[in-house]
Amino acid sequence: MLTENTDIQIQIIALLSKIGINADTSSWQYTVAAILALFTTAIAVHIVTRLILTFKVVRLVGFTKNTWDNELLEYGVFRRLAHLVPGLVLYAGKFVVLPTSSPAFAALALLVGLYLIFSIYLALLASLTASEAIYSKSRLAKKAPITGFVQVAKLIITLAMVFLVISLLLGKSPIYLLSGLTAIAAVLLLIFRDTILGFVSGIQIAANRMFNTGDWIEIPKYGVDGDITEIGLTVVKVQNWDKTISTIPTYALTSDAVKNWRGMKDSGGRRIKRSIYIDMRTISFATQEQIEKWRKLDLISSYLNGKEGELIEDSKRCEASALDKINSRRLTNIGTFRAYVSAYIAKHPDLSDSLTRMVRQLAPSELGLPIEVYCFSKKQDWVEYEHIQSEMFDHLIAIMPTFGLSAYQRVTNSPKRLNDD
Repeated sequence: MLTENTDIQIQIIALLSKIGINADTSSWQYTVAAILALFTTAIAVHIVTRLILTFKVVRLVGFTKNTWDNELLEYGVFRRLAHLVPGLVLYAGKFVVLPTSSPAFAALALLVGLYLIFSIYLALLASLTASEAIYSKSRLAKKAPITGFVQVAKLIITLAMVFLVISLLLGKSPIYLLSGLTAIAAVLLLIFRDTILGFVSGIQIAANRMFNTGDWIEIPKYGVDGDITEIGLTVVKVQNWDKTISTIPTYALTSDAVKNWRGMKDSGGRRIKRSIYIDMRTISFATQEQIEKWRKLDLISSYLNGKEGELIEDSKRCEASALDKINSRRLTNIGTFRAYVSAYIAKHPDLSDSLTRMVRQLAPSELGLPIEVYCFSKKQDWVEYEHIQSEMFDHLIAIMPTFGLSAYQRVTNSPKRLNDD
């Protein structure tokens, strides 16, 4: 190695003497000539590397069926790695053309070191970005996003790069700098508070699969109501239904009350839970004329036949006459209406038959007697869901007068109904 170095140095000195410059390895003329030769070689090597990258690597990536290498090429991983080749040429070449004791050797070592550090840093960042893009196209991305972890890795790499650069400029070991880090730990904790909280929350979110990109969430505290578009290290981006974008701290997903609608999407249905308030002044026993009228409704004809038989058997057991309005059980218009609503939602083609379907009577209040409909729509799309729900209650409210019932509403001196005689 020493002989090779001496030969190259002799060749540079001989080349200088041919152009009339008498110099030795300690002269500035030799130093300039050696550095120019070294940089010329590095530039030539870089050009060759880029040609190989363009005409060989790019074509090879295009021929393969894999998609991950396309992402590496698109995000410039190969292009940034190519910068390492001339850097390594400069790093090795300085030992060949320059005396290790010369000031130029130390200056060149510093510049080459910085160049290699930045080249490796940019290549690592590009590799992490490409890895995230590759992962986002996999099936696992919907279950556990890694954006927060990628950002943490980039932060760690950036801090490591800063420490290496500072240690290189000061001529100190990185361990020496780390030993003094404890003195400013409190300041760093204050500066990186959101980053640390976001990192811890990111681990909880990923480990427990609490939230994923695309989940519909509601956070009343922040006025958030929409789909998650990105879960980052420090912030989460949510596109609200009015197409605005909200950004909230990542740790808010684990520290605040958040409603996640993913369960609704996974269940195959969307809940309908709404009450109709009945004016209690319209609730009464059913007359025979009303029963015959209701019997024409296909949805409850079998219910009425079964109920009448049940009431007759009950009257015989209690020895009460059918005309005894005090001691005999009788049909009511509200009970028959509940049976109609139950049959209606059971036959509705857009309601799920595998999830809970129920019609129940809630506690009366100053607004009347609530009859609550509890069921699940097969359609989860917001527009279709609202259409199904509105269509259902349009029908139920419109058919209430058939049962002699009316909905309660807080008005006075209401005008006479148009269909009343």
